[in-house]
Amino acid sequence: MKRKVYSSEFKQQAVNLVIKEDFTVKKVSRELEIHENSLYRWVGEVEKYGEKAFLGHGSRAYIEQNKIKQLEKENKQLQEELDLLKKFQVFIKKSPK
Repeated sequence: MKRKVYSSEFKQQAVNLVIKEDFTVKKVSRELEIHENSLYRWVGEVEKYGEKAFLGHGSRAYIEQNKIKQLEKENKQLQEELDLLKKFQVFIKKSPK
């Protein structure tokens, strides 16, 4: 089953129904046919990040987690390169003057 993708506008409007219009998460999720947990997550993201909560189609938290994973991978690669350079430092001699 393919995962549903919701636009930023849809997410924001659904959250507004909960926050500004005082509808319950259960009622909004049932009417819009979205999972309650998704709506709770969206509300939390809006409360935490405000207007910048939904970038593109993804959620802000997902994007940040993805960025952290990418930076960790890059850090690991750089650490391995540094370790390799340290091992070969023995073979690099200073040129006599």
